Amino acid sequence: MANKKVKKEIADRVNRLKKTINHHRYLYHVLDKQEISDAALDSLKHELKLLEDAHPDLITSDSPTQRVGGEPAAGFKKVRHVMPMLSLEDIFEESEFIDWLQRVQKLLGGGKIPTLFVENKFDGLALSLVYRNGILERAATRGNGLVGEDITQNARTIEAIPLKLEIHKDPSPRILKKLSAVLRDGSLEIRGEILIDQKEFKRINREQEERGEAVYANPRNLAAGSVRQLNPKIAASRKLTFSAYDLVGDVGQKRHSEEHEILFALGFKSDSEAKICVNEAQVFEARKNVEKRREYLGYGIDGLVVTVDENLLFEGLGVAGKAPRGAVAFKFPPLEATTTVKDIIVQVGRTGALTPVALLQPVNIGGVVVGRATLHNEDEINRLGVKIGDTVIVGRAGDVIPDIKKVLTDLRNGRERAFRMPKSCPVCKGEIKKDKDGVMRRCINKKCSARSLRSIYYFVSRQGFDIKGLGPKIIKALFDARLIQDAADLFELKEGDLTPLERFAEKSAENLIRAIVAKKEVELAIFIQSLGILHVGAETAEDLASRFQSFEKLREATVEDLGRVPNIGTVVAKSIFSWLQDAHNKDFLRKLLRHVSIKYKKVERSKKLSGKVFVLTGTLAALSRDEAKKRIRELSGDISESVSRKTTFVVAGEEPGSKLAHAKELGVQILSEKDFLKLLLK
Repeated sequence: MANKKVKKEIADRVNRLKKTINHHRYLYHVLDKQEISDAALDSLKHELKLLEDAHPDLITSDSPTQRVGGEPAAGFKKVRHVMPMLSLEDIFEESEFIDWLQRVQKLLGGGKIPTLFVENKFDGLALSLVYRNGILERAATRGNGLVGEDITQNARTIEAIPLKLEIHKDPSPRILKKLSAVLRDGSLEIRGEILIDQKEFKRINREQEERGEAVYANPRNLAAGSVRQLNPKIAASRKLTFSAYDLVGDVGQKRHSEEHEILFALGFKSDSEAKICVNEAQVFEARKNVEKRREYLGYGIDGLVVTVDENLLFEGLGVAGKAPRGAVAFKFPPLEATTTVKDIIVQVGRTGALTPVALLQPVNIGGVVVGRATLHNEDEINRLGVKIGDTVIVGRAGDVIPDIKKVLTDLRNGRERAFRMPKSCPVCKGEIKKDKDGVMRRCINKKCSARSLRSIYYFVSRQGFDIKGLGPKIIKALFDARLIQDAADLFELKEGDLTPLERFAEKSAENLIRAIVAKKEVELAIFIQSLGILHVGAETAEDLASRFQSFEKLREATVEDLGRVPNIGTVVAKSIFSWLQDAHNKDFLRKLLRHVSIKYKKVERSKKLSGKVFVLTGTLAALSRDEAKKRIRELSGDISESVSRKTTFVVAGEEPGSKLAHAKELGVQILSEKDFLKLLLK
């Protein structure tokens, strides 16, 4: 009975996935519209394929996994392809690639790995070009793989598509003779992608905005919309290009890599970075290298196409469904993916803020397995309409915390549950109050254990006292053993207090006490920041230290005094004043200042970066994020967390987030880590 119930639930999930995917595929392929990202749609299709692989009896002929593309749009002549334009199976994980390669080896009778040809997977519009006697006869879109749309007149406007084939560079003698004969008297089909570069994409979208018209979601949509214009002049006005990747017809080629050489010889642009790989390690390295550079390549690339290079082997592997067994689309880890919300919990921060967090079915996003996503606050939950059990799109970019982008309500089965914010603190059961703006709820019990723990975590972190070896697990153990109640208690610990605790040998206890003692003298700005006052980060702490130059003077300051500090407004001034006047915090400071001495040393800063505003994104190899910010401030530069027209430079490390794309849109100068370090050392 239980098995039947599970089977029914799986069948229901498959049907809902098919309906949702078909809806979005119709928008994307027929109407050139888009409601969710390509990555999210890929994620849904991938889930469907995995379910069908595990339950083949659920596969039906109308499943999206059995199709190639959308139906041809009305208004263009329908064209039947001589050979079907197949799609490729999508994979995302290295383990999935190894599985594919092992299946290929098995089908080929075992033995060594076949030679593989690896090329970039451009995110454009697939196009078939038929040449008869060397002259362009017909250009057709993929359509549904069997029947496409005749867009010959529009294709003729693309400079990268030759109207007449000529041999610009001689291939091997074996191929030259046969190729020459086909160009004189025969037919040849070239397949590839219509592309538009990022600069042209932005230019056209700016013009769309100026005219008050809808902007295009991505370059692929713009390319598709351009060639589907009934007036060829519109296509001609947009700088479309074409990258060839396949040759259909016999001119003596024996390998797919040879076909790329022939395409280049015939005057087609093709992937200049394509290469032969002899094992999976080389494929993984190629994927890693291009993924690092994809933002700078000019055209949209969402992965690699890996093909068995030898044509006879490739053809012998045949077709599974609508995809060739001898090739696979090895996509980059998506920055968005779909998953389900298993539960929603509430975390209590150091300022008492209650933050709802979605516990997710673990999913790989951007190369990292994600199991949680922030929901920010109650308003965000209401805006999204998210429920426990929902299928959601989760996004992650660079160093940004994953969050839920959209709820796929079409996939609901009626068992989803609404979430309500708690009426009291989930940890201490104390009173909760809303901020004046009504957005954030906070636990107002300053002795709440969750608030205390988070405050200590922050106090010892790199943003604060930076006490090495004192991580969350150790702090929790000390807190649970009642050895500490707040950060001030850390400075009263002795070695003998630690050794009875699990994981603490005599030597490790000695090292930790030494690390704590070493931090008994601290700079004023670091001390201020470590207190965890609401709205006070590194920059504000620096401004306060520079203005008051001692903690005693800061404590004596009025709201008006604080409001006169550069970059500090009324809200921040009131927050600082309230924190310093609070009786609980005064007791904490009395304890802390018995052990800690605060120093302020006025530093004559270089004005080299004065007036320059920096935004950091991605991971830097030579410096931590905090070190980079410190170096900028030492040279009188300013730091912002968001990109705007006031931004001077965006420093892009590895795996940059959405800030990089925003900087490109605004024309902000982008610095690599190497350029950034040069600027600091000038």
